[in-house]
Amino acid sequence: MLAPLLGGALALAACAPKPAAPAPVPVLDCALGFDALAAKIAAQPGIRPAPPEPGEPYRFYTSADASLSYMITLKGAPGHPAILQQRAAGGRVTNSGCPFGDKAGYDQLDAYLKSLAKAGGK
Repeated sequence: MLAPLLGGALALAACAPKPAAPAPVPVLDCALGFDALAAKIAAQPGIRPAPPEPGEPYRFYTSADASLSYMITLKGAPGHPAILQQRAAGGRVTNSGCPFGDKAGYDQLDAYLKSLAKAGGK
């Protein structure tokens, strides 16, 4: 009696749609230059801008599932012009980016993003 039920359940499970493969993470092409890369990020499907924070010299863009974020500097930010990408996957957060401006300022931005990730993980 149980075998036909299990067989039917297995057959249904085999027909269930497979989960979609995760979308590939866009690679930052620093060769595009700051303005072109910033425009490309803002135009990515599924990426939405965060409301600007008064006094913050950055714009943040985040994917719908919050696994991918970008920080694009504005005039007055350390390291400007700079773009950083932060990816969360498998319980880890990794940063990459394009330091078009001052490297020491870029390192400050990288440290800031890392501190935000640690604060969010508590």
